[in-house]
Amino acid sequence: MPTFSRDCLKGKNILITGGLGSIGKVVAERLLAHAARLVVNDVVPEDEAGHWIAATGCPAERCRYIRADITNSLEARSLVSRTIKFLSRLDVALCHAGLVRPGPILECSERDWDETLALNLKGAFLVAQSAASVMVQQGIKGKIIFTSSWVQDVPWPEITPYTVSKSGMKMLMRGMARELAAKGIRVNAIAPGIVAVGMAKRQWETEPDYRRRAEKAIPLGFMQPPESVADALIFLCSDASDYMTGATLLIDGGCSLYPMD
Repeated sequence: MPTFSRDCLKGKNILITGGLGSIGKVVAERLLAHAARLVVNDVVPEDEAGHWIAATGCPAERCRYIRADITNSLEARSLVSRTIKFLSRLDVALCHAGLVRPGPILECSERDWDETLALNLKGAFLVAQSAASVMVQQGIKGKIIFTSSWVQDVPWPEITPYTVSKSGMKMLMRGMARELAAKGIRVNAIAPGIVAVGMAKRQWETEPDYRRRAEKAIPLGFMQPPESVADALIFLCSDASDYMTGATLLIDGGCSLYPMD
């Protein structure tokens, strides 16, 4: 059963990065289901993206895939330019793309550190900056939304580069919100918890030590459904959040209430 009215995003033109990841697909599908027009960015092959779009049943005029590496400034700017060509205007930019490479901090390589910060923080900045510039040029009081994490404020073992990137993203969001408020552009973030997809789900199912630690860390007692992440983003994309800026919407099942190990 849908949480929001089916047409609550009608008239919204949205760009999402990382839209074909395990959480991104759920988000993108729900945005389309609520009447948004959407550009989906990722680095998967065009044919794979085409199969996904076809499976959604969405008309071609409402959804397009653009492959681009957002850690490259030229590709990030081109992504936004191509988005405008398809959508005509940009109302919301969802900086969702991210990665995590778990491992003890003493074993973290320079390459892992650089690649994590490059995608999670630099890539988010490049897309957000370019999107905001277009909004200003078009006179649109749009929205920029970052996907952060509950670990932006709570250290979690063996993902320190990731937590650093999300902590930096939180201040990037607040700084942009402060500077862009006068132009009517709202900048917010969501901070999910331990989501039941991808790597976290695999660890939950295959690593007993991880599962014991994660179960202790979730006061509600179960992994987060990815649909809850999508619902939070629908709210922030919608008119219902128009008076929010510089805020983090924490949807983590209580993980950040207290650190547990």
